[in-house]
Parts: sequence; structure tokens; C-alpha cells
Amino acid sequence: MITFDLDLEVENVLWRVLETRPFQRLRRVKQLGFSDLVYPGASHSRFAHSIGVFHTARQLLDVVHRIKGDREVSREKMALSAALIHDLGHGPFSHAFEKVGERLGLKLADHEHVSDLLIRNGEVAEILNEISSAFAIDVADMVKKEGRKTVHNAVVSSQFDADRLDYMRRDRLMSGTQHAAIDFAWLMANLEIASVPIGLDDAPLGSIETFVIGPKAIHAAEAYVLGLFQLYPTVYFHKATRGAEKIFTELLVRMVNLARGGIVHATGLPVGHPLIRFALNAESLESALCLDDSVVWGALSLMAEASDAMISELATRLRDRKLYKCIDVRSRIVHEFDPDSTGDSQYIMSIETCCANVNKKLSEWINDKGGDSPRVILDEAARSPYKVGEGSKGPAERINVRTEGGQLVDLKMRSRVVAGLADFRLFRAYYNESDSEARSAITQIIDSEVAACRSMTH
Repeated sequence: MITFDLDLEVENVLWRVLETRPFQRLRRVKQLGFSDLVYPGASHSRFAHSIGVFHTARQLLDVVHRIKGDREVSREKMALSAALIHDLGHGPFSHAFEKVGERLGLKLADHEHVSDLLIRNGEVAEILNEISSAFAIDVADMVKKEGRKTVHNAVVSSQFDADRLDYMRRDRLMSGTQHAAIDFAWLMANLEIASVPIGLDDAPLGSIETFVIGPKAIHAAEAYVLGLFQLYPTVYFHKATRGAEKIFTELLVRMVNLARGGIVHATGLPVGHPLIRFALNAESLESALCLDDSVVWGALSLMAEASDAMISELATRLRDRKLYKCIDVRSRIVHEFDPDSTGDSQYIMSIETCCANVNKKLSEWINDKGGDSPRVILDEAARSPYKVGEGSKGPAERINVRTEGGQLVDLKMRSRVVAGLADFRLFRAYYNESDSEARSAITQIIDSEVAACRSMTH
């Protein structure tokens, strides 16, 4: 049960923020995009996640109060507000929509940018500013990791922030995967607060307060790192989910380009459709607010009847879950050079070189053999299991463990499990299942580049 105490000023204000149009839109944006094509239960919304982050933030603030005793009420209000509304700007299918924006240079496809605009201006800002005249600006700065830093910022953004602690548990529960379990209660019970140094190029710039782990929770912290890492190959980077994201990206890029080229009729959508309005006026925040998952799903049947062959095929595929077939290029190359999956450094260079060469050759083939619809779509990604915390913030960005002697050390120095984790990398090629030439080209390019890399190492 997550309650809002309307007798408390901040919770009364946030309840009214929850009732605004920008926040209610999050009911129609799924947290995991296309993951429910693989895990049917994973249909939870950004709305549910945001309320969960708010609830977890309250628990973290209880930890802060328990440890520090005194309270900074204004900072607590900022942290609670930032936790609730940090995701206001997500577009249809969350991060998949941002890929469309990257391809086309659409600022309002960047959820962080849109969130910032919605928090600083409009009806959300008007309600927030009832607390104080510049409260909305302070909240926006906290979401953007700007302004004065206190331990309350760690509630919103840190290795143990409310966002991550909610989505790890929620995504695991809703997808049904049995990976990625964490001992949330034990982690919370063993959270401490400490000042950690920050600097730039070894020059000290002071220190900031953040959450650290007590010595009894090292194994729980290990499970936390492993749990987050396991969600990537299991859920977030699942081949079918990524395949749907690729089709979605190609579909919307084509739709926007046709609309901007004055060929709206070829998209199958009417001029007044929200997707067309956004394509033609991508700088309008109002146009962006009209977009959500339901708008896209509702458009697919119209786009399936489009006169443009690419729009028609991709819309039909997405609507009916007729995804492209996938060849796991990287797995094949790894098997050729390291069949026992030892991860030995002597094989890594050959694997990376071969993957880069295959990518280059496949990209050339795609450019030479283009058709009405994409014949081959490439997908590369990497995920580090644990970032040590380098750069200007240094120790503040890592998981710090307090030893029995009272020293703060990086978790990686205390855990062989975490220290031994390698980056997760993927390289896949998606192709039309009826396109035998494309499949043959992918296979031949892999085989020829494997042979070429082998000859270089001998």
C-alpha cells in the first residue's frame, strides 16, 4: 500500500502533480517497451514505476533520518519530488523512441530533456512552486544532478538510488524471470552514509555525502551488482525485444522522413494524426505530449495499409509480431576463437577485430543491396557489470564498502565475484526470414572474416 498523506504539504502537492496530464500520460508508456512480446507479464507502466520510486525514496529518506538524526526538510521535499517525476519525459516505448530521436536529431525524443522542460514549466511547475517560488527549478536541478549536493541527491541518483532499487525488483517481478533477486531489506538495513572525496585529474575538489554499504552486507551488494547485470542479457537485451525495437525505429524514421518530404499520404496516416503532427512539428512540447504507446499501436493498422512498401511491411510485422530472424554474430565468432568460453585475453583481440570487420563488411553489403525495406539490421551494444567510478566524481560513483576497520573501499576490491565480471557485449544481425540471399551473405561474411582473422594470428 502506497499512500499519500494529504496533510503533509509536499505529499499533498505531489498527489496533485500525479493527477496532471503529463504524469497521467505515463500510464500509457510501458516501462520495458517491447519486452511484453517476450514476457507477457512485463506490461507495467512508467506510471507504476514512478510511484514505486517515490515510495522507495521515502524509505531511503527514513534511512537518512535514522543515521543523521537532524532533518533538512527542504532537501527531503526536493528528493521526494524528483523521485516521483524523474521519468515524466519518456516517449512511446521508452528508450526505443530515443533511438528514433538520435537518428533524426529530435530533441523532444530525449526523455531527460523533455522531463526537464515539463518540470520547469507548465502545470507541473505551477503546482510544485506552491511549496516555494523556485521549488520546480530546484527539483529539476536535482534530477539533472546539478546544484548543491547533499546526501538527498543520493536518494535520486547514486549506486543505491530509488530509481534503480525500484526497477530492478519491479522488472524482475513482472517479467517473471528468476534471475536478479536481491535482498532489499538487508541492503536497506545496512546502508550507511559517508563523505567520499571527489576530484578532477587527481586534484581534490572536496567531498560529498552518499550511501555506502556496511561490512555485513558485502554479499548482498554482490548480489545487487550481479542482479542488475543479469537483467541485461535476460530481459533488456533479449534478441526478440531488441528485434522489435529495431523494426520500430526503422518504421518511425521512415514515417518522419516521408512526412517531412511532403508525402504524408504514403504513410497511411491522416495529416492530423499525433505521429504526423510530431513529425512536422518536432519542436513542439504539446506534440510530444500527445505521443504514447497507445498512439503507436493504434496507428499500426493504418500504416499497414500504407502505399509506401516499407511502412506497410514494418507496421504489419510489428502489429502481428512477425519479427526478423536473428543471427547472433558475436556468439558465433566467440565460439570460433574461444569455444570453451574461457574469456582468456589471448582470444579477446581476435574476437573484437573479427566483430569489427564483420560489422564493416555487413554495413557495406546493406548499403549496396538496399531494398524497399531493410534487408539486414545490425545491433551492437555493451554493458559493463560494474563501473569503478572514474573521472571527476571518482569514488562517489562506485559502491563503497565500509570495512571492519572503518575504511571505505571499492566493492570491487573486496569481492572477487564483482572483480571477475566481464562486460556483456552483443552483436546481432536481423534479416527477413524469406530473404535467403541476406542470410547467406551474413553467414559468408562471418566465415570469411573468421578465416581472415585466424590467418593473421598464425
